[in-house]
Amino acid sequence: MSLPNDRKYLSTHEWIKAEGDAYLVGITDHAQEQLGDLVFVGEVEVGKKLAAGDVAAVVESVKAASDIYAPVAGEIIEFNEALDAEPNLINDNAYEHWIFKMNVDNPNDLDGLLDAAGYLAERD
Repeated sequence: MSLPNDRKYLSTHEWIKAEGDAYLVGITDHAQEQLGDLVFVGEVEVGKKLAAGDVAAVVESVKAASDIYAPVAGEIIEFNEALDAEPNLINDNAYEHWIFKMNVDNPNDLDGLLDAAGYLAERD
């Protein structure tokens, strides 16, 4: 399996990708496969300040619910509202559909996250 190399990954199956001055956060294809058909994505609080590892969102599927963690410290600035009506967009393409956008306190914190090869090695 090949992963996009334009982002960083967490062992908890989130990804983070720069978009201008902000960062997009979503879940990996592996995570959506494990969860199955998503029926809800939300509980994102725009304006909330998070430390790395804080719960930032929730995804629910027909099988389970799972917390989505902040990859690094920062503030949530936007929720992907398309997921309100169609949470299954993530099932269609987990790397195209982000869950929330954040401002990052220190972009250098991303250096401590996994690259695609590191995520695959840790996951397997």
